[in-house]
Amino acid sequence: VQLQASGGGFVPPGGSLRLSCVASGRTEMFSRYGMGWFRQAPGKEREFVAAISGTGLNWDYAKFAEVRFTISRDNAKNTVYLQMNSLELEDTAVYHCAADINSAWYSPHLRDYDYWGPGTQVTVSS
Repeated sequence: VQLQASGGGFVPPGGSLRLSCVASGRTEMFSRYGMGWFRQAPGKEREFVAAISGTGLNWDYAKFAEVRFTISRDNAKNTVYLQMNSLELEDTAVYHCAADINSAWYSPHLRDYDYWGPGTQVTVSS
């Protein structure tokens, strides 16, 4: 499974971005993959942002994301989205999407994910 994230960029504080992650390769089973978004800021460890089940009906968020961010997916397009609103300076990071091909549920744990995309840079700056 190959994952390609896009949609990052420069935004001022309070702005919004919508990230997309398109899967290719073994996508016939995409609706059975749990998908997640993680981020990594300079000098920090990669951290959980949000995850969604294969059906798209269940999800989980990190505390900082549960009010401002929304994760969703379109299985017909093999795509997962992350809508980010009210962005803050602390949201600056490289955002990665990941696929858990062994579970259709969602997980906040990096170790559960099998495939990772190269990430898209989000910079929040005034």
